[in-house]
This record gives sequence, C-alpha cells and structure tokens, in this order.
Amino acid sequence: MNSTLNKQEREWVGLVKEQPCSVCGQEAPSDAHHIEQGEHYTCVALCKSCHQGSTMGWHGQKRAWAIAKMNELDALNVTIGNIFKQIRK
Repeated sequence: MNSTLNKQEREWVGLVKEQPCSVCGQEAPSDAHHIEQGEHYTCVALCKSCHQGSTMGWHGQKRAWAIAKMNELDALNVTIGNIFKQIRK
C-alpha cells in the first residue's frame, strides 16, 4: 500500500472531491472516501454526514447507506459517472 499520491492520483482525488455526495447528492465539496486505503482510484465522493457521521455515515451506523440501499461499489459507480459527466461538459 502506497499512501503517497503521484500527480495523476492527486488529480483524480481532486476530481472526486469536486463531485456531489454519491449517496445523498449533497453538493460538493465532498470527502474522498477510500474503499481500500492506498488505492486512490477507487475513492468515493461523500459528504461529511455520509462519510463520517456517527449515525448516517460509513464509519458509523451506515443508516444513509441502508436508506439508499447502497454499498461502496454502488457509490463508486455514481462517483465515476459524475466525473465523466463533468469531463464531457
């Protein structure tokens, strides 16, 4: 696992942070939640509540995730889709 980001990884993580939350849709800026630590291309755009909220967040009780019927891969799919929409504008 490499925690140091190269230029392309920094750019990708920056794009992720510019996206709305992939679970609840809250406007950017978002946190970049890493599905696997050190794997920077598989990070998900999440608002603070859906990321670290004690009740709603991934690192909490995950209620927002249950309500949205989503897992990390579902959220990654939304994040990537949003980035492609942004790039193609």
